Amino acid sequence: MLRVYVALFFLCVGLGLVVTPAVAQVPKTEEMKSSVPALDAMHEVIMPLWHDAWPNKDVKAMAAMVPDIERHMAAINKAELPGILRDKQALWVAGVADLNATVAAYKAAAAAGNNDDLLKAAEKLHSQYEGLVKIVRPVLKEMEDFHASLYVLYHYQMSPFQLAKATESIQALKMKMDVLNKAVLPDRMKAQNDAFTSQRARLSKSVDTLVALLPGKDEAKIKEAIEMMHAGYENLEKVFQ
Repeated sequence: MLRVYVALFFLCVGLGLVVTPAVAQVPKTEEMKSSVPALDAMHEVIMPLWHDAWPNKDVKAMAAMVPDIERHMAAINKAELPGILRDKQALWVAGVADLNATVAAYKAAAAAGNNDDLLKAAEKLHSQYEGLVKIVRPVLKEMEDFHASLYVLYHYQMSPFQLAKATESIQALKMKMDVLNKAVLPDRMKAQNDAFTSQRARLSKSVDTLVALLPGKDEAKIKEAIEMMHAGYENLEKVFQ
């Protein structure tokens, strides 16, 4: 009897009836979150450093923060980006390397009692930390919502191509694009408004082009249009980098 079951299993494998790979084509919940917990945790030392110690030039308090800063830095060095941020891996690695160098300079200045260098390092530390936060967190909630559907479409439904599921994602992207087209940048980013508006219009056009291709069900044309839309979204993000 055992031999029969084994034979049936390999027959199913040969006929492509084993469904395990299909189950793998579903993103995990944690993979969809634009968040790095270690980075969020470091804010507990960045906040008092930047809002209390640095403006008051309290170098004694800044020096006392070295162990906490190093502890958080060690956690960030071990952190991995979630799947939805995989396209930002190079930016993340470069940003973490820069932050490590600044933490080392901060520690050296504190140990040497060089107050000017310590203040400069603290300012740089805050700036680079904020830079990492910008890599992880989208500028607008509307962009984050759009990217969530784009991620599933691009990384889970393109290869192998799944027309029915891709169609659902593309229709969702159309609705999210309509919302994104109404989004307004915060005042602190008004200088980037023209570039944002122009690139958003290009992205919107690529979404419309893709939607128009759905009735024809031409896989090659649809996949090419998805690539164009994906590039358009990446260019929209670059407006803020």
